Amino acid sequence: MCESAIDAISCWLIHPASLCLPTSGARPNPGWLPALLSRGFAVYCGFDADATGDAMADQMIALHPSLGRLRPTQHDSNDILKSRPA
Repeated sequence: MCESAIDAISCWLIHPASLCLPTSGARPNPGWLPALLSRGFAVYCGFDADATGDAMADQMIALHPSLGRLRPTQHDSNDILKSRPA
């Protein structure tokens, strides 16, 4: 899960075997998350690598301990994608 649609698209281009969904902002408990988790998917929080993203990811993982953290190596997935050679 990513904070924005562009990050979700970028994340999918980086990890094409994955489903990447935006949460429309750094939200620790989107209403649809329990239904997704109940299906048994491995779910990772890919929020931005900043204070807000880290705090929201920590809250999300505290609420849903089965989640993992996929912290971007740059600010977000879109920045990673943009830094790749064309």
